[in-house]
Amino acid sequence: MPRAERRDTGSAVVDFVLVGALATLLFLSIIQLALVLHVRNTLIDAAASGARYGTLADRTPEDGAERAADLIRVALADSLAEDVSVSETTEGGVRMLKVTVRAPCRWWGSWGPAADWR
Repeated sequence: MPRAERRDTGSAVVDFVLVGALATLLFLSIIQLALVLHVRNTLIDAAASGARYGTLADRTPEDGAERAADLIRVALADSLAEDVSVSETTEGGVRMLKVTVRAPCRWWGSWGPAADWR
């Protein structure tokens, strides 16, 4: 075996490990981003649905907050539906209902530091 070939022996294994680690990290980051966006969009949709429900003629604003919390419990988790609040505002002479959902955002699956979303 020539001398140049002996120096390269085993380099394919090292290259595979380095590239494989980077590819795995990239894949897991994309999956985590998709999970975070799914939770965020579900919370926004639940708040909007609760606001629409709370503005019906035979419903109260508290019914809207309860509706949003129920949708969050069914779609995601009970812990994300703990801080749902409602307030009435007026913009341009039109009465509006504002449903606010605060939920912790975990950046690494179910672990890691949490940041509040409003």
